[in-house]
Amino acid sequence: MTARTRLVAIIASALFLACACGTAAASGIQRFPATGSIEIAFTPGDAIDNLIISAIDGAKNEVLVHAYSFTHRRIARALVRARQRGIAVAVIADREQARALPQNALPELVMGGVEVCLDGNFQAAHNKVVVIDAESERAVTITGSYNFTLAAQRSNAENVIILRENPPVARAYRSNWERLKAACAPWSEDALKKP
Repeated sequence: MTARTRLVAIIASALFLACACGTAAASGIQRFPATGSIEIAFTPGDAIDNLIISAIDGAKNEVLVHAYSFTHRRIARALVRARQRGIAVAVIADREQARALPQNALPELVMGGVEVCLDGNFQAAHNKVVVIDAESERAVTITGSYNFTLAAQRSNAENVIILRENPPVARAYRSNWERLKAACAPWSEDALKKP
């Protein structure tokens, strides 16, 4: 390879990286250092519901949830218990799934004092996320394919990743949660009926 060919290759690589980095920055993609611990689990086989409940039970200040389908009563009860301990607890749920699943646990959450809002702004509000104590050094972010349902625990092939002690990641997920909450409708029977 000649010096000129090397120079052209270096310039081309630099331009490619500049474009790629510019695209990442423009699209809102965020990168964070790997800190804390990472725990993964899969169904069938692993008790993902117990991992989620344990994380909620350990919350000190705040639990924010994005849910597509939410029928898992034990997870719902853990959120209500957290609320009863004085923890700020709020859930964003997909409006169509709330409407379509008469067995959904959202009314139980509302009766337990948990703030619930319905997101009907997308084809599907398909996030499955729990953010716990995002401002704490012990922040927890839980995400994956796992819906908050018994079917996800007992019948489906699902996954979850739990990121512990990585506050920047938790804050990024919380920021996204807050952005989506600003456009969703507070829980009500009327909100379920809106087209």
